[in-house]
Amino acid sequence: MSSHYRIAVVDDDQHIRNLVEAYLNKESYQTIGLESAEEALRLWKQDPPDLWVLDIMLPGMDGYELCRQIRNEAEVPIIMISAKDTEVDKILGLELGSDDYLVKPFSPRELVARIKRQLQRSYKLNHSEDKGTLQQPPIPSVSRMESGKLQLVLEERRVFWHGEEVDMTSKEFEMLKVFLEQPNRAFTREDLLTLVWGEDYFGSDRAVDHLIKRIRKKIEDLPIESVWGHGYRMRTDRSVQSYEASPSN
Repeated sequence: MSSHYRIAVVDDDQHIRNLVEAYLNKESYQTIGLESAEEALRLWKQDPPDLWVLDIMLPGMDGYELCRQIRNEAEVPIIMISAKDTEVDKILGLELGSDDYLVKPFSPRELVARIKRQLQRSYKLNHSEDKGTLQQPPIPSVSRMESGKLQLVLEERRVFWHGEEVDMTSKEFEMLKVFLEQPNRAFTREDLLTLVWGEDYFGSDRAVDHLIKRIRKKIEDLPIESVWGHGYRMRTDRSVQSYEASPSN
């Protein structure tokens, strides 16, 4: 299955690019080497890869900004690599949406192992309805869920607010679905990591904060509340309605 995956390696150091690509090609992955964020953005718009390996220190736009722009549009796996090894740098990378962070110099074999892990997780997320073993109440097989002015069209994975469609990434949609499945429940960050990212997620729980921040930016009046010292909940004035869409819908 490796041969079906395309991986973009963005680093202005040609030696590192060639080394990483050689190891990935040996594992039958297809690779695209790029030396700037500007080149990477063109690729993203025209023919996006299945996973990104991003260096932070790039000429022009840096890897942080590139990561932020990609993550605002999709949940494609992103692994950041950098000579910066402080906790602040790692946390910033994770907050901006990267799935993993590797410090230079690194073992190419370790990078390949982490890439495999991220692709496996991405595959499970996109091909399985199981989001972990955390117990949830049974949800009927429905076409839509509504709470106030928020509506989720489940089969089409579309989100509407006050009747207007709002573009949401896969994880943003899953987060909203979790909140609607158990309205008014206060979830811990660990709960949300398990339900949205899966049990095998390895990374900071700040990923939850960043995802919530993105959702709030897209729907400013959405009643997602921070629960001090605990996590988050979505307030609803009434029970969430779940129903089958009629053929005319």
